[in-house]
Amino acid sequence: MVVLSQSVVEDFSHVSTCKVRPPSSNNSTTNNNNNSCNGIPVIDLLNPEAKTQIIDACQEFGFFKVINHGIPLEFITNLEAEAVKFFNLPQSEKDKAGPANPLGYGNKRIGRNGDVGWIEYLLLSANSDQSSQNSINFPGDPQLFWSCVNEYVRAVKNMACEVLEMIAEGLKIEGPKDVLSKLLRDENSDALFRLNHYPPCPDQHQLQVPLMSGSRNLIGFGEHTDPQIISVVRSNNTSGLQISLKDGTWVSVPPDQYSFYLNVGDSLQVMSNGRFRSVKHRVVADGLKSRVSMIFLGGPPLNEKIAPLSSLMEDGEESLYKEFTWLEYKKSAYMTRLADNRLRFFEKSPGAASAAGH
Repeated sequence: MVVLSQSVVEDFSHVSTCKVRPPSSNNSTTNNNNNSCNGIPVIDLLNPEAKTQIIDACQEFGFFKVINHGIPLEFITNLEAEAVKFFNLPQSEKDKAGPANPLGYGNKRIGRNGDVGWIEYLLLSANSDQSSQNSINFPGDPQLFWSCVNEYVRAVKNMACEVLEMIAEGLKIEGPKDVLSKLLRDENSDALFRLNHYPPCPDQHQLQVPLMSGSRNLIGFGEHTDPQIISVVRSNNTSGLQISLKDGTWVSVPPDQYSFYLNVGDSLQVMSNGRFRSVKHRVVADGLKSRVSMIFLGGPPLNEKIAPLSSLMEDGEESLYKEFTWLEYKKSAYMTRLADNRLRFFEKSPGAASAAGH
């Protein structure tokens, strides 16, 4: 168990809380009749109808669960064991891998614009080049750690690319089916990988805020969208992840340590010209159990131009967004708070995407 110092606890005395709607016992397992899990679409990647189901999920939720994904269980368990081993180290040892700038170990502070959460994390490059790995002073057995990271990331990236190719086919985009996946397979892809640890909440009297009282929980990672193309999330069997539906309702995502959740990022929302929605999500801390999550954030090369795909646009359809490079959008994202709508700066007219009904 990770033990946080009193000074760390005091830093959280002002962290916001949120209302939580936990999944009901009736909805917390996969329903094979409606292909949903607590209302969230469940996609069997071996199902011939998977392409159509993924398109529907991206349009309605921007989020879905995948099963029969083909990723070996040992890749998952090996990396989780290494992550738990790291997060259980003394604080002085973990600090050697930080501070996050942006890569490396971070604790409490998310980004550089004042966002905080009940979290500690490792943010890593998802490209297995030696220079980025050597830049982090990783304690313990770095060779074993990076080996586990690399084999896991390779497998998850391949699965994400498979899903993107299904999306291209489902949208009937003209041209090769790798129009989206090639951006992740590019050797210069700016993909990231996060290992997040949400320790159990300490006693609410220490924090001086209402925790686990009624329906209020401490924010682990505040509400946000992912700026990349697509994200792949896997966690241990502790709940905490929530997504926002179209009507603004927050729903809890039932944990499933053997499956993956994928969510649409801002860049894919733009490339689909608003057909897909970049889902707003957050994590709330658990009162008793640690949550460990692994997130692959599939980003394109820095110089890649992001704009609605011309091969997708219908006759007379206007682009809702200005063209920008991934580097421009990334810089803009780093200047904002987590909950900010980053895409508003790149809409051709304010609220254009909402007005178009996308």
